[in-house]
Amino acid sequence: MKIKSGDFRVREGDKVNLKKWPTLVKPVYSSKEQYQKMLAEHVDELRKLQQLQYASDRYAFLLIFQAMDAAGKDGAIKHVMSGINPQGCQVFSFKHPSAQELEHDFLWRTTQSLPERGRIGIFNRSYYEEVLIVRVHPEILQAQNIPDELLNKRTIWSERYRSIVDLENHLHRNGTRTIKFFLHLSKEEQRKRFLARIDNPDKNWKFSTADIEERKYWDKYMQAYEACLSATSTAKSPWYVVPADDKENARLIVSRIILDTFKSLKMAYPKTNEEHRHELESIRRHLIKEGSTGK
Repeated sequence: MKIKSGDFRVREGDKVNLKKWPTLVKPVYSSKEQYQKMLAEHVDELRKLQQLQYASDRYAFLLIFQAMDAAGKDGAIKHVMSGINPQGCQVFSFKHPSAQELEHDFLWRTTQSLPERGRIGIFNRSYYEEVLIVRVHPEILQAQNIPDELLNKRTIWSERYRSIVDLENHLHRNGTRTIKFFLHLSKEEQRKRFLARIDNPDKNWKFSTADIEERKYWDKYMQAYEACLSATSTAKSPWYVVPADDKENARLIVSRIILDTFKSLKMAYPKTNEEHRHELESIRRHLIKEGSTGK
């Protein structure tokens, strides 16, 4: 079964209803061995394309991962990006904002971590937390020292969506390609994964009472995600809703989407001009002579 990136893409202007988006689809692999082979092929292909991106030094890539707890963000990043040269890739995980960060606008702290041209930046959670967790828990806004006249409940979210879209359009105009993944996990699968974390001592560190508290807000989170995906998926910076109940399948889908985006840019290695070619030939003759004389 071939993975078609477009099947998971939220079209600009679409009103998202997550109940109509599957959390589980027919796997594209038939066995564990085939999954490992397919992932290895994707990883190797991505490694080559990242090297080309680094050499051409024209585009930056920003990969954003958002999801409910236990959806597999860490695993997707770890496995899909396992072949990337660390010099060309950075991963940032955004937790609760610091006191200094709260003194700035909500995009400030993530903007400082945007990737340079020729590199891949990965946001494990991102500025989208400001229209997701903050929307589910609006009391967080009170700690952000925003002027009272700007805390209009009827407009603040649409205004934040507009700020995000404006930022991503600006980045696109300057060579950054943004790919956004929502790993779509079912509530039942989350329950199973939480139990697995409790039952496995090596994974106890991944679980806390805060996780189970947030689970109580599941429906509100789904509403927040629906509004967010509907408002901020654009032709230039699309959202992809990836079925996440099958971790292996999700990784293959994510890697395929990244590869397709890389290939769409038709990047090429820098061409050597005539002057540089002559310089290289001169160095070549010198090295050959050096070898023949033993000096």
